[in-house]
Parts: sequence; structure tokens; C-alpha cells
Amino acid sequence: MSPPNDEFSRQRALDTYRIVDSLPEPAYDDIVQLASMICNVPVAMVSLIDRDRQWFKARLGTELRETAREVAFCDHAIRQPRLLMEVQDTADDPRFRENPLVTGETGVRFYAGMPLVTPGGEAIGTVCVLDQQPRELDEAQRASLAALARLTMNLLDGRHRERELERNALLATVAAAEVVPVDSPQAHTACSVVIFEVQDYAGAVHTRGERTLERALARLEQMIDAELGHARGDSVSRVSGGAEVIAVLHGDDCLPRIEAMRQAVAAFEQDSGLRVLCASADSDPAGESAPSVFLRADQALSRLKDQLADRAPSI
Repeated sequence: MSPPNDEFSRQRALDTYRIVDSLPEPAYDDIVQLASMICNVPVAMVSLIDRDRQWFKARLGTELRETAREVAFCDHAIRQPRLLMEVQDTADDPRFRENPLVTGETGVRFYAGMPLVTPGGEAIGTVCVLDQQPRELDEAQRASLAALARLTMNLLDGRHRERELERNALLATVAAAEVVPVDSPQAHTACSVVIFEVQDYAGAVHTRGERTLERALARLEQMIDAELGHARGDSVSRVSGGAEVIAVLHGDDCLPRIEAMRQAVAAFEQDSGLRVLCASADSDPAGESAPSVFLRADQALSRLKDQLADRAPSI
């Protein structure tokens, strides 16, 4: 695993992509199909290395949706972000010969993974291929796997930019919707941003169905909305296609409303069986913009996830 400081930056970079626990997308399915065909192997994956697990955005040749990070070959691959890691026979490699993915029913004997590297240089996952037989890639296959990793990263970056633009547009809209006139004695420039994120979104869709989960998320948004001070210009919105609800509150006395929203979310969790994490940030006295406050709330959400991962019992 990466050193603590590097790991914090790497995990924070992964968090900003909002890709872990997202729904399947055809473009990533095409990537693993091509990787399998080019490398002539039965198993291929787009793998993301999260705090304590390896999660597959796309997979071919396996029913696994994730594995523990401690047994993930890809966790070794991301330690050298610019290099393809190829293990021609896992049974001969001291790092992996006792790995349960090698010794168990999965029986992995060959692995090759090319890291997915962000523009900032953080390795957040891989495009990887596996086989139950030892083998060796040729130079053309290695080059193709590297090209597929670059293509995957371009897809991730494009998706990230689209969601960021949409979120900033939402935040700018609600910030501009202040209903109290600027010259009024009641005018206020302070704001708070609260992020509510449903955990294991893709897993919940898999077990409950997308329509059922969409209804649950709509109910969550309504419950949060009911606790807002709409006369102050408070608002709640959800970035399309995700499990994230964002509330923007105005004024210097947002804490009671935030606490009321947290209580509403606790009731929603009990009723729905879904887990919702919540993090918030307040604007600085100079009148910080809502998108800037959002970034600090999002950093707080990452820290909360780190804390929860540290407390989780070992498997």
C-alpha cells in the first residue's frame, strides 16, 4: 500500500471521480471486451482501488463485483503508476503464491494490469487481464493494454468534467436565487453546503432495482427539503445519475437546520435500510462561493470515509 500521505492524496483523487459504486456503463464494458480479445484471456476488468477494497467498474469472465484490497493484484500494480505489471505465473511469485485468489477456486495464474493515472499523477486503479493458465504477453498486447488504460482514463476524466460542470451550475443557480434583497437588513452572504451520499449505490440498484432506488432517493431529497428554510433561499438538488444530494443553506445560523436534516436522514436510513453519509462546510467571513464551500464539504466527506474505514473490523 502507498505511504500514508501519498495514499491520502490518491484516495482523495479517486473520491472526486464519483466512480466507485456507480452503475455499469457500456463504454467501460467495451474496454474489458477489447482487453480480453487483444490479450487472448478469459477475464478482464476495470478495477478501482478504494480504501479497503478493489471494486470493478466493468468486468468480463467473473461474477465478482469486488474483492478485499489486501488480496488485490491491482493494489501492487498501482505502486508503480507508469508501468505495466505482468505476473506470468503467480505460483512462482512470492508476493502471490499464497494469495487466496491463486490457491482458491478462482485459481488465478496470470495477471497483467496497467494503472489508471489521473492528470495529477495519482494511480486510482487499473485495466487488467487474468487467466487460470500461466502465459506471457507480447509487445503488441502490452502496448494495447497501456492504450486501453489511457482510453479508460480519458473516459473517467470526461465523466468527471461533466459532473463537475453540472454540479457547479446547480450551485451557482441556487447561490443566485437568494430571495432576501441585498440592501435589506436581513441580507446575508454566509452559506453552508451539506453533502448527503448514499453508500453502495450500484449494489443497492443490483439488489433492489433502479426504479425502487430512484424512488428512495426522491424520498430522501423530499425529507431533506422539508427541513430547509426556503424563505432564506435554501435549496436541495441532486446531480443526475448519482447517489449524491446537495443542500445549500443561507445565513449565519444554519446549524439547527443541518441537525434537523441529519435527523431526517437517520429516519430515512432506518426506514430504507440504506446508509447515507453526511458532511458539511461553512463559507468563510469573506463570502466564499458555494462551489468553493462544496469542495471543502467534499474533503470532509473523504475524511469521514477514511475514519469509517479505519474503524471497520478486519475480515
